[in-house]
Amino acid sequence: MRRMFRRELRRSYAPPDMILVLQRANELMATGDYAGAASSFEQLARAAEGRTGKRAPLLYIQAGRARIFAGQSAMGVDLLERGLGLFAVRGRPRKLARAAYRIVNELNQRGLTKEAGQITKYVTELEPGINLNNAPVEDSEKHPTLPTHCPGCGAPIHPDDVDWIDNVTAECEYCGSPVRGEN
Repeated sequence: MRRMFRRELRRSYAPPDMILVLQRANELMATGDYAGAASSFEQLARAAEGRTGKRAPLLYIQAGRARIFAGQSAMGVDLLERGLGLFAVRGRPRKLARAAYRIVNELNQRGLTKEAGQITKYVTELEPGINLNNAPVEDSEKHPTLPTHCPGCGAPIHPDDVDWIDNVTAECEYCGSPVRGEN
């Protein structure tokens, strides 16, 4: 039984070449090279979508964020909508609601109200029951505190969105690496 779990966990890891590109994209994002980060995230998103990978929506969202921060709002909004739309198509309303809420809040905080309005309109047309004015209800189960970024790829970690492997270990949404929490 233990071997089967380990094999299943390993199967969910991103390929090593993808992890290198993902690390680089996250480094570019952290240093403010948003155009470079956007190109890398877009490349990763297209590759993941081609494999029908579960990581494609998040990669499109990161690409969209990077494009917007690079001053390319129209392209950014298109990429954000692509990522959010993939959550809807794949029947992931919880992920859609949490990601959309986070995106709209971030855009509003940066003074990008036009873009926030576009995303709000898109999401409410996609899933009419979603309310982006209130934070989605958090999981009631208590988990340890996770680091803010994945030690494997450098991607941001959102504790309310990760899949928990066990009581103290979550899976990075971007690369699939296990991330241990601390009490």
